[in-house]
Amino acid sequence: MTDDKMADAQGQARILAEALPYMLRYDEQTVVVKYGGHAMGDPELARAFAKDITLLKTSGIHPIVVHGGGPQIGAMLDKLGIQSEFRAGLRITDRAMVEVVEMVLAGRINKEIVQSINREGGKAIGLCGKDGNLMTVRKVTRTVVDPDSNIEKVVDLGFVGEPDKVNPAVLQMVSKEDLIPVVAPVSPGPDGETYNVNADSFAGSVAGALHAKRLLFLTDVDGVLDADKKLIKELTVDEARKLIDNGTISGGMIPKVETCIDAVDKGVEGVVILNGKVPHAVLLELFTEHGAGTLITP
Repeated sequence: MTDDKMADAQGQARILAEALPYMLRYDEQTVVVKYGGHAMGDPELARAFAKDITLLKTSGIHPIVVHGGGPQIGAMLDKLGIQSEFRAGLRITDRAMVEVVEMVLAGRINKEIVQSINREGGKAIGLCGKDGNLMTVRKVTRTVVDPDSNIEKVVDLGFVGEPDKVNPAVLQMVSKEDLIPVVAPVSPGPDGETYNVNADSFAGSVAGALHAKRLLFLTDVDGVLDADKKLIKELTVDEARKLIDNGTISGGMIPKVETCIDAVDKGVEGVVILNGKVPHAVLLELFTEHGAGTLITP
């Protein structure tokens, strides 16, 4: 063996030795990963993600992937000429639209992720909220104030649901069979109709029901930033609430952090918001000292 090859081998051995304590920490533990955003649309990042998930499983961890697919749904709606309806500024999901949502999420995207993981040596299986009564949902409505009359009005959003009851038995069974569940956030309501569910909320409820060791949100940002726009490495639930109250956490980050808080309240040990555009972000977060995002804990 040449000196260069020996140095490479020693470097690889050192990396494995440094990762071992973290692997042991998560041995036989459940890790739920919400996968979406730009990482899903980039072939190289998608392949890196599939490798990461496969490695987690072969390391003795039980990964569960929950995915979104907003851009892909929008592209298909445009292709089919289905126009979005808005009421009081809110998008309405009608029957024709929810059929497209189910087709894209539970069909195309779900199977692409499954195939990608299988190609890297994993054994993934595609599911949605309907399978094994995994999740039933409540119909979502929103209240808005009419600017002219100043009267509150209830807006029916159509076939949009929020998690109600989670039955994790099917996920537990699949994970024990050395399979990797890949779950689309489409679920039935009490009326038997199909509802689209926000993927973050879906992942948070699943992780809570499983009392997951970690819930990872792969996003398009590095994590939660402080007032100086620097990454905050770790927050407690109380600290996160204070940052929302004082405006440090704002805009689209508010519902994501609130979902993290809700998941922790439901029994998840820790929730991480991290940048899915960073190659192997999942491994960096779980298997290195520095992590890769913002960790929210009780």
